[in-house]
Amino acid sequence: MSVLTTPGYQLQPSAQQVALATNYITDFNFLNQYLPDTYEKEFERYGNRTVASFLRMVGAEMPSNSDLIKWAEQGRLHVKYTNCTTTVITNSDTATFTINDVLNPDRAAIGLTAGSIAIRVGQTVVVTPNANPTGAATQNKAIVTAVNTGAGTIDVAFYEAAGMSNGNAGNTYSIFIYGSEFGKGTDGMQGSLEADDEIFENSPIILKDRYSVSGSDMAQIGWVEVSTENGATGYLWYLKSEHETRLRFEDYLETSMIEAVPAATGSGAVAAGYKGSEGVFYAVNNRGNVFGGGTPETLADFDNIIKRLDKQGSIEENVLFLSRDSSFAIDDMLAEQNSYGAGGTSYGLFDNDEEMALNLGFSGFRRGYDFYKTDWKYLNDPTMRGGTDTDGVTFGSNTASLVTGMLVPAGSTTVYDQIMGKNAKRPFLHVRYRASETEDRRYKTWITGSAGGAMTSEKDAMEVHFLSERCVCTLGANNFFLFRYGS
Repeated sequence: MSVLTTPGYQLQPSAQQVALATNYITDFNFLNQYLPDTYEKEFERYGNRTVASFLRMVGAEMPSNSDLIKWAEQGRLHVKYTNCTTTVITNSDTATFTINDVLNPDRAAIGLTAGSIAIRVGQTVVVTPNANPTGAATQNKAIVTAVNTGAGTIDVAFYEAAGMSNGNAGNTYSIFIYGSEFGKGTDGMQGSLEADDEIFENSPIILKDRYSVSGSDMAQIGWVEVSTENGATGYLWYLKSEHETRLRFEDYLETSMIEAVPAATGSGAVAAGYKGSEGVFYAVNNRGNVFGGGTPETLADFDNIIKRLDKQGSIEENVLFLSRDSSFAIDDMLAEQNSYGAGGTSYGLFDNDEEMALNLGFSGFRRGYDFYKTDWKYLNDPTMRGGTDTDGVTFGSNTASLVTGMLVPAGSTTVYDQIMGKNAKRPFLHVRYRASETEDRRYKTWITGSAGGAMTSEKDAMEVHFLSERCVCTLGANNFFLFRYGS
């Protein structure tokens, strides 16, 4: 039987901008003949309502004294050109290839600046047609005899007696270097290659919040003992609102680092004077890997993911942060690998017996790499991303915005920090906040007004202010995987 939509979960916020009946308990009428039997403590029906935990688990925080964070990431050690053309026909002994990767540079594909060719005279290359790359007959070995950087071309002579195979003006070819060959008594290699780094940057954004309560309301003692997730308790209702404002702000410190996007040129945000920032989802979606089928539910899906990771950094240990549906789907996939899984007799821990609680889940698995699995509350909370459907059907053209999980590499990586001027080991995900010897903007809070101990203004209220200035650095985004719907 399916879960009925009514009654459902409540999304009505408990936080209001003013003191209303929904903020204060007002239904205890003590003029009534029969007094109500009241509980003295507020019942925590939603458990722990905070969603922040992701960055605390996988990242770190460190100060920065600039409003621009820049770092350099290594490019590829070897270069492969994947968009090369020629007019030479089959069986030709020589050929001239135009390397369109350089003429129309795609830095993500070749890791080079415009107009540069990393192939030099005397190097030996493998030439493979992109249309039909299988079979030995479709592949050629050749030596480079000339390079024209201005024209973006190289001349090669084939080693095979039959010359070039599959020569066709309509074909495109991939070319990569595997070595070199020089004759006796000849000069050395001409030219040299310089290391090519990718430079990335991000800017911190300023986050603020405020809670205000009048001095008169502070003199009113509530009827019910209240508490919050951070352990604060008491009979003063305004303290609960202040603590919840603090908890809500702490959640926003994390969710803004996940969801932030840079303001596009010509956007309304730019016109209003805002710049935005690169959140984790934005960085992985643009510089990382994306699984567009929602949730990887089969071994074939994970095999494709693993093959992509092989082409990236090949990080040995990875953590899967998943929505509940995605976690269940992967549990089911792993259970099917047990011969008794379909019958349900042996599932999860394969030594289950009738005297123990049946474990129907998995915390991790190994297939090529180690994958550790955990639920991500942010993707399950109905007031956040969990409030959307997870079947990928009812969204129509909007399914691309539905994130079902993310693969995050464990450990740290070495990058060149341009502020420090040296190499430094950093977690793949970490937060940089503005700070100096006199100002720390990691998490600022202060009280103003003339109530609650504050004596800073004539306003008959206590105002609690919150501020932070920060951004997230997603290093090596090519090692991350975002699971979502949409191509």
